[in-house]
Amino acid sequence: MPSTIQLHNERVANVWNSGGSDYDNISRGIADSIAHCVLRLDPKPGENILDLATGTGWTSRAVARAGATVTGADISSELLAAAAKRAQAEHLDIRYEQADAESLPYCDGAFDAVISTCGVMFASRPEAAAKELGRVCRRGGRIALTTWLPDSNLFKMFLVMKPYMPPPPSPPPASPFEWGNPERVRELLGGDFDLKFEKGTSYYREPSGEAAWNTFSSSYGPTKSLAASLDETKRADLERDFIAFHEGFRNDLGICVPREYLVTVGVRG
Repeated sequence: MPSTIQLHNERVANVWNSGGSDYDNISRGIADSIAHCVLRLDPKPGENILDLATGTGWTSRAVARAGATVTGADISSELLAAAAKRAQAEHLDIRYEQADAESLPYCDGAFDAVISTCGVMFASRPEAAAKELGRVCRRGGRIALTTWLPDSNLFKMFLVMKPYMPPPPSPPPASPFEWGNPERVRELLGGDFDLKFEKGTSYYREPSGEAAWNTFSSSYGPTKSLAASLDETKRADLERDFIAFHEGFRNDLGICVPREYLVTVGVRG
């Protein structure tokens, strides 16, 4: 189907594209939080479910294994191509489509449920994305979201990268980490959904801080594209700071970073 990516999101799509098939390494690092969200969604055989911002499809595959009919949508064509290959390898019949979370190409009430694991929170216009969540979910249907808390160690990892990023536009865009605040989620979704919340902690494990850098600088679009934009000196400084942050969570076996998140479950009114 033709691309439905809005002009203001094309640069963002290219950032996520840069992770390619290696983005699955990032999903592996948050697999515990994905399993938590899928458990709370409780997908049923035969349900028609949208995995929004599917990435390389980790969540969509988990939902499909429960017997649901799954559509995986993402802004990134490169991540979708990798998702399709992985689903095919597992003999899972999942439909993958490029779509903009702020303007979805689906009919009103098209899905029995919508899930998004650390994905829709990165939409550049959260009000538009929230409206679309309500629109495409049928009345009586469900949503389940995993979003990082605004004081989580994942947020702090972004603070490590922030000094190396170009200055934001004025006024600055909304922080994606606002989706980790239940009051903000109520503002965005409370008009369409009866919401409930549960917090959790994901544990990111690597042999070392250097291994964490290698994973993120090769697999995670925002980190990979940022590193590629820097000159040699600044890139080395970013690598040093990124490694030092993760080494702050060292134990006898390597590093283990606790990353706190919010699970939101809602029933469409």
